[in-house]
Amino acid sequence: MKATGGSRASVASGDWARWLNRLGPLLALLGVFALFAALCPPSFRSVWNLETIARQTTIVGIAALGMTLVIVSGGIDLSVGSLVALSTVVIAWSLGKSGLALDPWAAAGLAIAACALCGMGNGLLITGLRVVPFIVTLGMMLVVRGAAKGLSHEQKIDAPDTWLNELLATLPDERRWLLVPPGVWLLVILSILIALVLRYTRLGRHAFAIGSNEQTARLCGVAVDRVKVWVYTIGGAFGGLAGVMQFSRLTVGDPTVAVGLELDVIAAVVIGGGSLAGGEGSVLGSLVGALIMSVIRSGCSQRGWPNWVQEIITGLVIIAAVALDRLRHRRTA
Repeated sequence: MKATGGSRASVASGDWARWLNRLGPLLALLGVFALFAALCPPSFRSVWNLETIARQTTIVGIAALGMTLVIVSGGIDLSVGSLVALSTVVIAWSLGKSGLALDPWAAAGLAIAACALCGMGNGLLITGLRVVPFIVTLGMMLVVRGAAKGLSHEQKIDAPDTWLNELLATLPDERRWLLVPPGVWLLVILSILIALVLRYTRLGRHAFAIGSNEQTARLCGVAVDRVKVWVYTIGGAFGGLAGVMQFSRLTVGDPTVAVGLELDVIAAVVIGGGSLAGGEGSVLGSLVGALIMSVIRSGCSQRGWPNWVQEIITGLVIIAAVALDRLRHRRTA
């Protein structure tokens, strides 16, 4: 009977740990929001500010969807920020008179395709050369940033006004029924899509298997190299789509934008419960991680705190998330 009671207690503690792991990021988001709601003026809780937070989260959130796939499979992608910059440049160049003068749909599609090809290049180099993802994507980060600067001749490219500019723009009164800009709704739809991919498709199951134990996955018949190429290609495409959102905010192609954005994207996944060791991560967690950083930025801005305070707070949150991840792994080891 004692053994039975002990096993029941261990099962109960395991269930609590599992639920805490799932709800931890959400509880952290509620705690951070409540803290700044108490410290900041009433404008922080206004509908306008909540919409602003949602808009600010969209760029990092979309890129984090692709990064979730990459990290779940045990990889990392440092080229996301450069992909966002390349995407804005390709769109502006494609729309402008000096470029191809394409329609907005074609320009956005070309930008996403270019970034997807860069992501595919990451995957092919990682699997073909057997080089760690950190080194390959670090090199690709510089290559892509250089390509963006070369295409734009190291200056911003102006573009004509199109519906792309309205994706993250403040809603006019006649479209208030949308509640949030179209780009935010696109983030919601894509989040549902990637969540379904991770949970119900072969690609999602194989990505988790590779991240958990690549050798075991290979012995079980998983086409590891092919899955990795697909994962990095999808990650690149989402980086390009995040660039479309960035272009909507800037309305110009800027090769110097999104420097360091890859750190925000990776941090969003890690804060949301993703493990840099691979095999763990969720779409909801990544979105919550991106929201936590946006709430911190908004709260610091509302309080009038300088940027260095915001950076310290964000850094401490990231360190705490990584520390909790390592502590969780030690307990389960």
